[in-house]
Amino acid sequence: MAKLSTHILDTVHGRPAPQVKVELFSLDGAAPALIVTVLTNADGRTDRPLLEGAAVRRGRYRLVFHVGEYFRRLGLALPDPPFVDVVPVDFGIAEDGGSYHVPLVCSPWTYSTYRGS
Repeated sequence: MAKLSTHILDTVHGRPAPQVKVELFSLDGAAPALIVTVLTNADGRTDRPLLEGAAVRRGRYRLVFHVGEYFRRLGLALPDPPFVDVVPVDFGIAEDGGSYHVPLVCSPWTYSTYRGS
């Protein structure tokens, strides 16, 4: 089934990152267009795919992960401003109806992403 999904892993605590705000934007217009805003669940995932079925269309997209809020909520001492706060990940969907998973692995000092399965 066609879908776009994500999850967030907190490498400081070695666990999924719950209650992190994630925004998905389309980048194909003159300005970024917000598609959906969600919070991650206890497993660091969204309860539903960000896009699914016919909504998974070829194009350029941006995921925005609000991880600074998450780390502050956990009581970590962060500098002001934090080194890693809001993480934008720009990516492309090359095929209509494809299956894409874009996870984020992060700490207050680093992050990485990849195309998962």
